[in-house]
Amino acid sequence: MRLVRHLADMPFASLTDGSVVTIGAFDGLHPGHEHLLGQVIAASAKHGRPSIVMSFEPTPKEFFSVDSPPARLMRFREKFEALAAHGIDIFYCPRFAQPMRDITAGDFIRRILVHGLCVRHLVIGDDFHFARRREGSIAELQRASVALGYTVEQVPSVIVDGVRVSSTAIRDALAAGAMDRAAALLGRPYRMSGKVVKGEKLGRTLGFPTANVDLRRRQSAVMGIFAVRVHGLSDGPRDAVASLGIRPTFNGTKPLLEVHLFDFDRDIYGEYIHVDFISRLRGEIKYDDVGELVAQMHRDADNARSILAATTA
Repeated sequence: MRLVRHLADMPFASLTDGSVVTIGAFDGLHPGHEHLLGQVIAASAKHGRPSIVMSFEPTPKEFFSVDSPPARLMRFREKFEALAAHGIDIFYCPRFAQPMRDITAGDFIRRILVHGLCVRHLVIGDDFHFARRREGSIAELQRASVALGYTVEQVPSVIVDGVRVSSTAIRDALAAGAMDRAAALLGRPYRMSGKVVKGEKLGRTLGFPTANVDLRRRQSAVMGIFAVRVHGLSDGPRDAVASLGIRPTFNGTKPLLEVHLFDFDRDIYGEYIHVDFISRLRGEIKYDDVGELVAQMHRDADNARSILAATTA
């Protein structure tokens, strides 16, 4: 998959017969996204045209909420890897800034979709809006399609247990600690991925050595203590207990993901791992006595082992 950040770098030689395009944040790559991407891939294969996913960095919601942006379900790298795994040809991800904020719906269709991406078939969700003040609608895209030579395919939402699957619904479930509900909406356990980096080795001094994962997020969608399963290591999935928070007992301020792998003693600094959040055990607590914290950590580890023993890897 090719990443394109500026229209000037678009591989126009491969777009002479047009393209199949979809647009969205694609945060979390949930079943609704996957259904939409499936339609894009199918249309791309049928007509022999490259598939393009258009997104923005930062996301519009982050741009308009600088001080309190919504927590991302995925890092940019995770999103890129997921789209590539689905077979998308081009990931067009321009910077969202004032010119894009102020673009009219008509200009977005003509300048971006038609002239920039050479769209011949556009696949969109049933709640899609775009351009200045979200003034652009599906009806407007359809009205312009005949004159500008493209077709529009509207994909319905996916419903799970009576709930419309969306990134917002998943964030709400994660914030409530409802990991089962989040997994049902995602179609899999919620996952964070990152490189194992060196930390302050506080866990080791307490008898709980941890793999510290570089989050690269301004905000986390989950906080607390969790039973987790770690993927990406050479010896297969490993059960673990994890803390994601600011470590209040030690007066921390920056969220950290610390993972204690059970029955494991190997140097994995620099390795890229995937942490699946299976169950939330509790929230963070500030202890006045470190001994109380260590006793609670033992209880958390025992609880995590029991929960994970009852779930499939």
